[in-house]
Amino acid sequence: MALAQCPAKSGVRPAASGALRPFVSRKAVICNAQLKSNLGQKLASAGAAALLSLGALGAPAIASEFDVLSEPVPTTNYFVDDANVLSKSTRSELNKRLKLLEIQTGYRVEVVTVRRLEFETDAFAFADKVLENWYPSSETGRNKGMLLVVTSSKEGAVTGGQAFNDAVGDDLVDSLISTNIPIFTEQEKYNQTVLSSVERLEAKLLGNPVPEAPVRSEVSRERNYRTKEETDKSRNVTSTVVGTLLLIAVVVPMLQYYGYTAKD
Repeated sequence: MALAQCPAKSGVRPAASGALRPFVSRKAVICNAQLKSNLGQKLASAGAAALLSLGALGAPAIASEFDVLSEPVPTTNYFVDDANVLSKSTRSELNKRLKLLEIQTGYRVEVVTVRRLEFETDAFAFADKVLENWYPSSETGRNKGMLLVVTSSKEGAVTGGQAFNDAVGDDLVDSLISTNIPIFTEQEKYNQTVLSSVERLEAKLLGNPVPEAPVRSEVSRERNYRTKEETDKSRNVTSTVVGTLLLIAVVVPMLQYYGYTAKD
């Protein structure tokens, strides 16, 4: 029976009838072992595929963070748009303005957008980590700065080397992360988020007057319900009208009847 389940290889001649029983027994054992080995390999492959699929499902959640950390030191561009939210015109504008800024002041500012932060959830700590990867020594990184925008959490950071931080100042950093970044990202205006922030950083580093911070526009909410006073007033008017109509409905027929009887 076992011999029928495992066909002989081509070129192997069957043994004589006298030696058939021991040969079949050994063949069956080998065949069963091969079947079990193949089954084990299939189960292992299925398990590996399942793990890979689970890994693939979890990858997008952390890919964005690691993609930015693995980026090489920027040379030609002044942005890393990992969140893919910047338009072509905005990218061109950033390269033009930030390159000119570096030539005029010596400060190099990088703009980084990322979808979310999973492991290092603090925006400032993550920005510092990226800068450390790009410029390991304090000397090479002292004039480098970064504007980070996290699109999912609508937040960001402005940080850099010692010289950059001193030139920008805490007041402007606080203003950028509390006005420009949250106000425009809440409206999903990511291009305006970046350009308005760069404009203010640029003015500060050039020694020019810094543009005013944006102001969150308050949405006027019109009341669509009546107050208690308005309801009471309306009720009084309605009662007066109803009472007058009832009075007319009763008095007019009585006057008419009185007129008819008086003629008789």
